[in-house]
Amino acid sequence: MTAQRRPLGKARKPARLPKSDGAAGVRAYVASMEPWQRSIARRVDALVVKHVPRVRKAMRWHCPFYGVEAQGWFLAFAAFQHHVKFSFFKGAALKPQPPIGKFKDVRSLDVRASDTLDEKQMARWITQAAAIPGWDGGSQRSGGSAL
Repeated sequence: MTAQRRPLGKARKPARLPKSDGAAGVRAYVASMEPWQRSIARRVDALVVKHVPRVRKAMRWHCPFYGVEAQGWFLAFAAFQHHVKFSFFKGAALKPQPPIGKFKDVRSLDVRASDTLDEKQMARWITQAAAIPGWDGGSQRSGGSAL
């Protein structure tokens, strides 16, 4: 009989936090992540703060969201067992486009524990995404809200 090995980078789910505005919810979500996920999320959060000085942070649908007042949400992320997914709501307008796209406008990047995050490219995407009109937050009936 062979021992079962846990795959590299597999993680528990982070905390399911309620809808909130401000950085506190985002910090709590990041703190609840596995160490390898937390490292990636903190680096991207620092890039957002550096490149988007007037960024608004919030928790929506149990995920951290980043937006610009009067423009909408431009980025959200979520932690999964094997990766952290960064989704740009208007990613189809970014040059070059992030690699994953299953919806009309949204493009995403999955970062695994073994990946090297290209911080220069991520910073370019963040800067571009924050400069264009983002997602309006959806209908309030569905739990959405604008900035």
